[in-house]
Amino acid sequence: MKRRSLPVAAALAATAALLLTACGSGDDSSKDNDKIAGADTGDTKTSASPSATDAASRPQITLPNDLSDTFESWKTGDATQDAVLADVARRVDATNYAIAEGNAELPALSFYYSGTALADAKDWVQSIVKDGYSITGANRYYNAKIDVFGSSSAGVVYCEDQSKAYAKNRKSNKVYKTAVTNKSYVLYTSRLEKNKQGIWQTTKLTSQRGHKSCTP
Repeated sequence: MKRRSLPVAAALAATAALLLTACGSGDDSSKDNDKIAGADTGDTKTSASPSATDAASRPQITLPNDLSDTFESWKTGDATQDAVLADVARRVDATNYAIAEGNAELPALSFYYSGTALADAKDWVQSIVKDGYSITGANRYYNAKIDVFGSSSAGVVYCEDQSKAYAKNRKSNKVYKTAVTNKSYVLYTSRLEKNKQGIWQTTKLTSQRGHKSCTP
């Protein structure tokens, strides 16, 4: 996965980038992937992801008070599909949480990622923390489409609205606000595999900014 540094001077222009919450596999056809970090304030709140309804011993995930993930129409009424979508949402939260904590080795990442997707996610978290960035504001996830391929594999495509999320300097807490454009909307394509514990782990993840299926 390619890393992109974001020095402060570039952050204003790149903006600060509405850094992507999740790491793609590096083949983003938009060529405009930026990093998205979670905020690093001390106060936290529970994220807006669906609550766990199974018996799995899940890691605790909380997000800072100034950062929220909202999952719009994230249920289908089908038990299997809803279980897949719930673990996608928790994986999104886990990524932001790891960045907020500044720790790519947090159990939440390896709980919801596996294989190359896990390695990419850890690299993504480390690079964002090293560059000194985080985000503040609200991320909205919507237009989820799911295909269950069998008893242990599925694919999910969904959109993210980053128009109300802003990059923030981790040390100074300075927020870099930017104008909303088509690049503020991101299409994600993911593949998931169900492990022995019944968790739907993300094994592949790609992203594309400004895709017409996600823009208003």
